Amino acid sequence: MFVFCAMMLFTNVSAQKLTEFLPEKGKADTAVIVCPGGSYYWLARRGEGSEVAQWLNQNGYAAYVLEYPVSGWWSWFTHIRRSCCTQYPGQLEALEGALKTVKSKGYKTVGAMGFSAGGHLVLSGAELLPDSIAPDFVAPIYPVVTMREPYVHKRSRRGLMGERRQHNPVMWDSLSMELHADKVHCPVFLLNCYDDPTVDWHNARMMADSLNALNKPNVYYLYLQKGGHGFGVNPEKMAKYDDAQLSAWPETFLRWLRGTLTK
Repeated sequence: MFVFCAMMLFTNVSAQKLTEFLPEKGKADTAVIVCPGGSYYWLARRGEGSEVAQWLNQNGYAAYVLEYPVSGWWSWFTHIRRSCCTQYPGQLEALEGALKTVKSKGYKTVGAMGFSAGGHLVLSGAELLPDSIAPDFVAPIYPVVTMREPYVHKRSRRGLMGERRQHNPVMWDSLSMELHADKVHCPVFLLNCYDDPTVDWHNARMMADSLNALNKPNVYYLYLQKGGHGFGVNPEKMAKYDDAQLSAWPETFLRWLRGTLTK
């Protein structure tokens, strides 16, 4: 039993990894760092990682999927961590390193798109990293935003802060992105669904409200019909909700991005 538990303790623990996806034709001027979701405990590597990167490639953009540090299923279950690197600021440091690497490749524009907890991470990059390193645009999709009650996604808060610091109100405030919108200096594309059963829809709403109060460039799409959580850019996952607006969100984002890049 001891051996089994020890093996499980070290299972699903991810160190930083950055995977490059390039369009088949031509050299892209814009690159997007893709941050999958997973409550800061695991990563949706396919549905919010490689599938998104391939879709970006098909539309002429370079993509880099970031596997930032997460502590894994076993840590979520036992409340025991292998390493302090799997909690804040380990994830932000991974994004910082990814941004430096991708920007060094000579792209005109380098942005970041994140899903769920990954949405919180890209907002953290926009707010907490120096302007010279921060992304040129961010797209938090059905994002975790706040660390405060009543709308906090508690699993993500524990995954990000750790078993002890999750109870620290000072940490809650410092990592609640809606409280620091004044530090955002890039365009923001926000999207989520009213019926999201995982991350309360108010997360994105609060972020949009904070940005609007400060006249920060942003757009926010709240889909009032069924859409849920975790659909990524997968047409089959979106089609089951029979919502034409939801199914069109990838094209909506592309139009926004094209408009943002020409300004």
